[in-house]
Amino acid sequence: MPHVGIEAMNVYAGTACVDVRALARHRQLDLARFDNLLMLEKTVALPNEDPVTFAVNAARPLVDALAPQEKDRIEMVITCTESSFDFGKSLSTYVHQLLGLNRNCRLFELKNACYSGVAGLQMAVNFILAQTSPGARVLVVATDISRFLMDEDTHDQDWSFAEPSGGAGAVAMLVGEDPQVFRIDVGANGYYGYEVMDTCRPSADSEAGDADLSLLSYLDCCENAYLEYRKRVPQADYASSFQYLAFHTPFGGMIKGAHRSLMRKLAPAASAEIELDFNRRVAPGLDYCQRVGNTMGAAMMVSLASTIANGRFDTPQRVGCFSYGSGCCSEFFSGVATSAGQARLRTMDIGRRLDQRYRLSMAEYDEILSGGGVVRFGTRNATLAERYTPATTDGQGATLFLRRIENYHREYAWMA
Repeated sequence: MPHVGIEAMNVYAGTACVDVRALARHRQLDLARFDNLLMLEKTVALPNEDPVTFAVNAARPLVDALAPQEKDRIEMVITCTESSFDFGKSLSTYVHQLLGLNRNCRLFELKNACYSGVAGLQMAVNFILAQTSPGARVLVVATDISRFLMDEDTHDQDWSFAEPSGGAGAVAMLVGEDPQVFRIDVGANGYYGYEVMDTCRPSADSEAGDADLSLLSYLDCCENAYLEYRKRVPQADYASSFQYLAFHTPFGGMIKGAHRSLMRKLAPAASAEIELDFNRRVAPGLDYCQRVGNTMGAAMMVSLASTIANGRFDTPQRVGCFSYGSGCCSEFFSGVATSAGQARLRTMDIGRRLDQRYRLSMAEYDEILSGGGVVRFGTRNATLAERYTPATTDGQGATLFLRRIENYHREYAWMA
């Protein structure tokens, strides 16, 4: 069976962020409860940033690194998002055009809450395995933003802690037959899903849900998706088969709880042993997540990128991955990363680019949340202000921003 997986990978986390502990104080949240989130910063999508700018800024370094003949073998572009701005037109068309890809290419979009990124990855994997076009590559981009616009209906007590954890970002992956970054364990999948109303986006610019139900559904799916994985891989052992674990990460505290629950049920292990295991196998995957916030469809892949960038890969290491999407669908799968893959991922310099984001003051952040300059779903015509742009691009090179919308069509510009 041919190898398949991620040949190249990049995380793009925008140009601006906020200190979420400062935000918690600003909102007068219970800081003891806030500390359980295990969050440090979150990306804030500026008015002239949208899911396309995040997607293209993530994918461009991967595409630019290809020779012309390699670039022409990208035969499918899959965008994965719950933040689309059109009920029909796929944002993959914008991504394809802005990256200058071959027109002999399939373009489409997937929506399934936070599971969409892994759904896109697995669809790409199976296209490559099918060998209908030997040597082809698939560009998969998971891209999502959250905008906590000022609205009393969505800021009740139950959802006040969603604001510090709700971020924005994109992960781009080239999937093909030379998986230097992450080789998929073909056939090693456990999936589990059912209908539950834990979180949703009932309108284009709002989110709703039941935080407690979402946590319980996540824990239920995490256990049962892994148990299904174990049916397909009978020799698998949660405590010893995976040198690292990467989880869909709404916030770090949820991951710590999920890992603790599985270790108690499947290992079983005492509290001190679980804490050590968490720090060794799970914490490397939280580094980027703690600084970006919940990126919905991209969150699982942000954790995987963080694991590969920050773990130890002197020898090949197996990573167990868990993806969860509200509503719900989940999957546990695995793959192998190596030192060569880590070196290739590190050339993306993701940590440095996180450091270079502009730190918004609380006044600046609240101004954005008040809706000033933010274009909403269905906007027909708009011109975006440039006042946010100059301070945020320092040291990051050419960055794509939304400039205007004319008769619903979005126009973008690169700014150095």
